[in-house]
Amino acid sequence: MNSRAMIKPFRPPLIALLAGALLLSGCKSAPSPADPPLAGAAIGGPFTLVDKDGKTVQWSDFKGFYRIVYFGYTFCPDACPTDVAVAMRGLDAFAKAHPKEADRIRPIFISIDPARDTPKVVGEFAAAFSPRLIGLTGTPAQVDQAAKAFAAYYARGKETSGGYLMDHSRIAYLMGPDGQPISMLPVDKGPQAVAEDLATWVK
Repeated sequence: MNSRAMIKPFRPPLIALLAGALLLSGCKSAPSPADPPLAGAAIGGPFTLVDKDGKTVQWSDFKGFYRIVYFGYTFCPDACPTDVAVAMRGLDAFAKAHPKEADRIRPIFISIDPARDTPKVVGEFAAAFSPRLIGLTGTPAQVDQAAKAFAAYYARGKETSGGYLMDHSRIAYLMGPDGQPISMLPVDKGPQAVAEDLATWVK
């Protein structure tokens, strides 16, 4: 299976959006070296989705908690399982060294394939990786609103013998207690790199 047909880590529009968000306007001073990589970026925002039980979940429900946010889909053959597994293993490693701080983190998996990812399916997918992981889905309009708030790219791909695949960006955002963007967790570098990044920013 050609994984390149399924995932596109960064597309030009996403790069442009992130770059523009990071630069912001000329009236704001440049971040200091101690600032988070995504400090001031226009990433994150209100959404309304549903959890594994069909219960309504809003972005505001996580106020006061750090959040790890990843957009993917449960039928993803390789990218999503790999990224989510690394993120959760990194969180587990961080929790062993910093249990109190880890209790302030809420990892969230948001489906970009609502046609197939029912609340039950998303719940089972999340539970397979960690009891901490919160799986969310919703209507196409709800999912689109959430994805746009986080500059997450996704699109339905071509049909295959096993069904269609989804093109999507691969970003695990670390968001702060007030919903502010902090960093993109280095899931491509392994669990230890994720744990170290969490140790840097979660206080």
